[in-house]
Amino acid sequence: MKVVLVDAGGANLGSVRYALQRLGVEAPLAADGDAIRRADRVILPGVGAAAAAMARLRELDLVDVLRTLDRPLLGICLGMQLLFAHSEEGDVACLGRLQGRVRKMRPTPGIRIPHMGWNRLHRHGENSKWLDGIAEGAQAYFVHGYAAGVGVATVATCVHGEAFAAVVASGDVVGAQFHPERSGGVGQRLLANFLGIA
Repeated sequence: MKVVLVDAGGANLGSVRYALQRLGVEAPLAADGDAIRRADRVILPGVGAAAAAMARLRELDLVDVLRTLDRPLLGICLGMQLLFAHSEEGDVACLGRLQGRVRKMRPTPGIRIPHMGWNRLHRHGENSKWLDGIAEGAQAYFVHGYAAGVGVATVATCVHGEAFAAVVASGDVVGAQFHPERSGGVGQRLLANFLGIA
């Protein structure tokens, strides 16, 4: 199985590669549309701002590649946010693989933004194969100030002031708002489920 990481300039590329190596999978960086289309699984990591990440994808001529990709695609953190139609962060059109918008999280009394640290995952809707082996209430590690609301593609939520989409899935398009590479066994299991090696 060939797995590639889209080189969208995210600071978490190295840690995601290491997490995959722990599962016995080598995943080279790919900044070329043909390499991405030839892969069996594609992972879009991301840390940073949506507008800058979309500008990099446009610069690499990868926007249409990712919009039309017929391979399983996993977005991580900012990578998940880029799967949606639009982000308030930079007021930018994104990949449109999922319906909905990413919005700035609102601080409330006792709730700091950005959301940083461990928080619980809660299953939402029908059981999802992407969450096999991940218990209700399992903890994952988050770092973000923008989030997608709970919508039709949401398979797990998290609450930080208000509920938001923590894991989304539509067909073979999957996203995790948390960082699997920093979430211990929960993150490893999500990656293994995506890779089909759980």
